[in-house]
Amino acid sequence: MKIELHKISVRKVVVGYKDSAEEGVVAYGGKLDIRPKYQREFVYTGKQRDAVLETIKNSFPLNVMYWVKTDQGNFEVLDGQQRTISIGQYINGDFSLNDRFFHNLTNEEQKQILDYELMIYFCEGTDKERLDWFRIINIAGEKLTDQEIRNAVYTGPWLSDAKLKFSKSNCAAYLLANDGGQLVNGSPIRQEYLETALSWINDGKIEDYMAKHQNKKDAEALWQYFQDVIAWVRKIFTNYRREMSGVQWGELYNQFKDRKLNAGKLEAEIKELMQDEDVTKKSGIYPYVLTGQEKFLSIRAFTDKMKREAYERQKGICKKCKKRFEIEEMEADHIKPWHEGGKTVAENCQMLCKQDNRTKSGK
Repeated sequence: MKIELHKISVRKVVVGYKDSAEEGVVAYGGKLDIRPKYQREFVYTGKQRDAVLETIKNSFPLNVMYWVKTDQGNFEVLDGQQRTISIGQYINGDFSLNDRFFHNLTNEEQKQILDYELMIYFCEGTDKERLDWFRIINIAGEKLTDQEIRNAVYTGPWLSDAKLKFSKSNCAAYLLANDGGQLVNGSPIRQEYLETALSWINDGKIEDYMAKHQNKKDAEALWQYFQDVIAWVRKIFTNYRREMSGVQWGELYNQFKDRKLNAGKLEAEIKELMQDEDVTKKSGIYPYVLTGQEKFLSIRAFTDKMKREAYERQKGICKKCKKRFEIEEMEADHIKPWHEGGKTVAENCQMLCKQDNRTKSGK
C-alpha cells in the first residue's frame, strides 16, 4: 500500500467546487470526487459544519483526510467528505458563520481560510491492500459503511451504473422493492440496497463480484437479477406482511426459483405460523416454509420455572439414559415435538442430559 502525505491549501482544493446534489460533488479542478454520483447525501449537522470552519479560522489542526487515487489518475475522498463539503459550501456562500458569509469577510480573513493547509494522504495499492487499509482508518467522524469502502476501491463504469440503479433516493431498485410493501431493508444512499443485491447474486462474496465486473460498461446483469428476485417473491408470497422486509430473498430465490411451489398452500401455512405464539421470529417463517428448518423460527424456549418443575418431577433423572444429573447438566426438551403440534408449556417439558438432548436434536 502506497500512502503519501500532502499539504494542500484550501484555495487549491476548492478550485472548481461544484455541488450537483445527487449527481455528485467535485473540486480540485475537476480531479476530485468529494461525493461521487449517488453516494450518500451530506449528513453533517449545522453544529458540526460550523466547528470545521471555526477550526480553520483559528488555524487549529484539522484531522487528516484520505484520498484514493483512481485508475484514471483522479481522486475520490475516502475520509473527509463532510469536512471538505463544509469548507466548499462556506466559500461558495451556501451558509453563514456567526452571521457572516464568506464574502462578508475582510480580504485578510478570506486569505487566512484559503491559505489554510489541509493534511491529505494519497492512497494507492491493490484492491485487498486498499480494502484492509480503509477499514483500519475508518474510525472517526461519519463512518463509512462497508459498501462505501468497497465503492472507493472498485470505481469504474460498472459501479457508476450500479449506483444509478441502486444508490439514488427513489432509485429504480428502491421503488421496485417497495411497490406493494417493503421487501428490502436499508437506505439506498447509504449503499444498503446495492450491498444487498451484490450479496444475493454472488452468495455473499461481494468483493469478488465487484472486482470481476469493475470495468464492464454497465450493471444490467445485477439489475435484471434483482428484478427477477422481487418478481419471484411477489408471485410466490401473495399476501404482504411487514415481516417480509427482513428476509434474505435472494438466498431463497437462488435455491428455490426452479421449484414448483403452491402459493396458496404456502400462504395457509404462513397464516397458521403467524398465529403460533411459540414462533418468536416471524420473519423466519418465510425461509422455514421453504426449507423446513426450525432454526429460522427461534422457537420459544422453556422458562427457568418450567425447567425446574420438570426437573423436580423427574427427581433429576434423565428421561433417556435414566441417570441422575444436576439441573445445570441438563437441558429442556419438548416431549411432543413442536413440529408435531407440541407447545412450549410446562406439561410438555422434559429434562434430558446434555448429551442425550443434543444427540436427539442432531446438534
